[in-house]
Amino acid sequence: MNVHTILRNKGKSVVTIHPDATVERAVTVLRLRGVGALVVSDDGENVVGIVSERDIVEALGRYGGDLLAVSISEVMTCPVVTCDPDDSVADLMAEMTNRRIRHFPVLDNGRLCGIVSIGDLVKSRLDEIEYEAHSLRSFIAGAT
Repeated sequence: MNVHTILRNKGKSVVTIHPDATVERAVTVLRLRGVGALVVSDDGENVVGIVSERDIVEALGRYGGDLLAVSISEVMTCPVVTCDPDDSVADLMAEMTNRRIRHFPVLDNGRLCGIVSIGDLVKSRLDEIEYEAHSLRSFIAGAT
């Protein structure tokens, strides 16, 4: 299974935020949209960074109570590790584990076209395992 298949099932919607927005705005968007990371983009297509809950917590240690007024460009992770629609789920799971990250913006010809999280990858892998188990049970039942 690859990223393209995941995006076909979950959709290509990506929650973005402008690099000039404040951390206060990012926290509000994260809460309202129920996501763990926002892709930082000035035009909705080009990725300039990513800001996750972890980035905000780390920045809290640096900025303290002044954090909410700080711009996203000061706390975002950059450069961003991205993936391609043709990348395999297994490769991305290994990459997320090695890099200790949980989100990959998906770029198609350099343009943002989706995002996958560790949860998306685990779900797709579990669905694949369930399908294989069902197929094997059907094969065994038909062979007897």
